[in-house]
Amino acid sequence: MNTFADAPVTPQDNSGLMPLEAGPTERRTRSRVPLSLFWRTFFLLALLLVGSILAWLQTLRALEFEPRAIQTAQQMASLVNLSRAALIHSDAINRVSLIKTMKEQEGVRIVPREPGDVFEPFDTDALSQRIAEELQSKLGPGTVVANSVNKEEGLWVGFTIDEDRYWMLTDRARFNRTTGRTWLIWLMTAGALSLAGAALIARFINRPLKQLSFAASRVREGDFEASSLDEGVATSEIRAVNIGFNRMTQMLAKIEQDRAVMLAGISHDLRTPLARLRLETELSVVDVEAQANMSADIAQLDAIIGKFLDYARPGSVDLSPVSLREVFDTCLYSTRHRTDMRISLDVPEDLTVLADEVELGRVFTNLLENAARYGKSVATGVAVVDIVAKARDQWVLLRLRDHGTGVSNEQLTTLTTPFYRGETARTAANGAGLGLGLAIVEKTISRMGGTFILSNASSGGLAANIRLQRAPKA
Repeated sequence: MNTFADAPVTPQDNSGLMPLEAGPTERRTRSRVPLSLFWRTFFLLALLLVGSILAWLQTLRALEFEPRAIQTAQQMASLVNLSRAALIHSDAINRVSLIKTMKEQEGVRIVPREPGDVFEPFDTDALSQRIAEELQSKLGPGTVVANSVNKEEGLWVGFTIDEDRYWMLTDRARFNRTTGRTWLIWLMTAGALSLAGAALIARFINRPLKQLSFAASRVREGDFEASSLDEGVATSEIRAVNIGFNRMTQMLAKIEQDRAVMLAGISHDLRTPLARLRLETELSVVDVEAQANMSADIAQLDAIIGKFLDYARPGSVDLSPVSLREVFDTCLYSTRHRTDMRISLDVPEDLTVLADEVELGRVFTNLLENAARYGKSVATGVAVVDIVAKARDQWVLLRLRDHGTGVSNEQLTTLTTPFYRGETARTAANGAGLGLGLAIVEKTISRMGGTFILSNASSGGLAANIRLQRAPKA
């Protein structure tokens, strides 16, 4: 059926221009978070690598934690036991000399432990606590491990000799351990390197798919020459896909070329005898009514051929700034004397779009022709058409609606299907329609980078909503 129709009805704004509404497929797409294949691959690889790093880190800490704690505690316990033995088996004079020698040569100082000494407990991390527990088990329950004594920092170990209590101070460098900050630095470094590797791998894996997606988009737009893929890649599966895709595009290009040649031949072979037939009819048929009917049939055949050629027109067009008001003025010039059609035009003078002027004129002519044929009011027999356009961001939104009877909701999704003609079209036009009018409009608007959506108007009648690219200001 050649008429205006659309997706579900949307409310009008103050300007009378109905906003374009996304179809079901587009709404389903918008409901999801957009995520490219590259990012999906990257996130999965990153998740795997981060999990592996954490598992490796935990395993390393588990395998190293206990042996390091025991080894460190044994070293400290051995130093304390040697110092204790030396003090026990030396007399008072030699004991002073021994303590002085240990301080000067080994960096170990032994001082008496006074009751009023104030000390800070050893580090509270798991490794330090494990070392303190191990020292206490080897040196006895009275052993104390501290970070500082009387505000003097160092590694302090409190031990007893009989009833006497002592502090042994040694350099913390003897306690060589990897701090939590060091683990964090290693973890961050490994994570950053792993994520960078994941990004490179994801990019390498998805590059052929990205190229295939780009080539497919060029084929969709009719550019077969720019859609060739590399057939010499090393990966056998990708090479096979590229070869198959290239052969497919070559076949599609040949089919498109053959179709254009065939339709051009149809135009040449049919329109010439039709012109002669019309001339002979006008000269030879005496009956005026019969002559008019035969001329109308010939004109209809010529129009059908023109519709075929319009629909089969090549897919690429050259876009340039076009004044929307001037195109409408040109299209409406031929309707100025029509008594069965009344048009209300609300299009700003300075509104320009990126389009092909001739193609855009064909679009508006088709829509006006459909409105005149199928949008007439049942009461008055006059087709009232409202045309409104306005700019919104980088787009120009155009709404053309009639005040006819509309169509059923079941027909809305099939009205732009080539050769589809609903019951209303067959009865209203007596078979004159071919079912290509709206299909031509949709295809032409798509070739110019716009969108075409049809809808039943909320207040009656049918509407065509068009979105075109807005021309940049000079």
